[in-house]
Amino acid sequence: MSVALHNTRCVFKRELQGYFATPVAYVFLVIYLILSGVFTWYLGGLYEQDQADLTPFFSFQPWLFLALIPALAMRLWAEERHSGTIELLLTLPISPGQAVLGKFLAAWLFVGVALALTVGEWITVAWLGGPDHGVIATSYLGTLLLAGAFLAIGACLSALTRNQVVAFVLSISIGFLFILSGYPAVLEFAEAVLPNFLVEAVQQMSFLTHFNGLVRGVIDARDVVFFLSLIGVFLFANTVIVDSKKAD
Repeated sequence: MSVALHNTRCVFKRELQGYFATPVAYVFLVIYLILSGVFTWYLGGLYEQDQADLTPFFSFQPWLFLALIPALAMRLWAEERHSGTIELLLTLPISPGQAVLGKFLAAWLFVGVALALTVGEWITVAWLGGPDHGVIATSYLGTLLLAGAFLAIGACLSALTRNQVVAFVLSISIGFLFILSGYPAVLEFAEAVLPNFLVEAVQQMSFLTHFNGLVRGVIDARDVVFFLSLIGVFLFANTVIVDSKKAD
């Protein structure tokens, strides 16, 4: 095993164990599962739509993640800076990039666990009717990629400040802009004031544009590349910010 992989794995294990050593993980899981159920079966009207699919479940995921993932991500670096443990972490023979990647992967896996716990929704729909399991599987993939994008943004902004509340508000604000850019009302306004190529650029930066394509069951490489590229950009920015703190 290479040194870089070993170091990343050590940070990953440290972070993942840290989630379940405090009530944070359990509170997040309970709130997420309750809200997912409420939005799917009550607000989404899964019974009333008389159709065996999980469209109501996935349609609410961007908004759930917008509120919940910043709350999870705000502690990734802001807490380290507030408690002073970031200095200890950065004095270890671990590069900022390895620390950033290890923390991100641990948080992403944790969200993946939360998402996996909603498999009961899938089982219930399969029992009620004959859903297209391929579409549901693709939708879960899109949801995991969406979660990764929100996490990468939140982790990057968490590294900017030692105040978790500030990191939380900034993460929600940036995430909201990425969602909002795909709304018809926003695009109509953009069409009125911007040239077509800029309108297209605004639409392509929307989480909803790419997420909805995957939820429809179509694995378009452009949608996958968009989310992975966005994750990469914010992880790189996160590394630069952490490295600058190390230089201080």
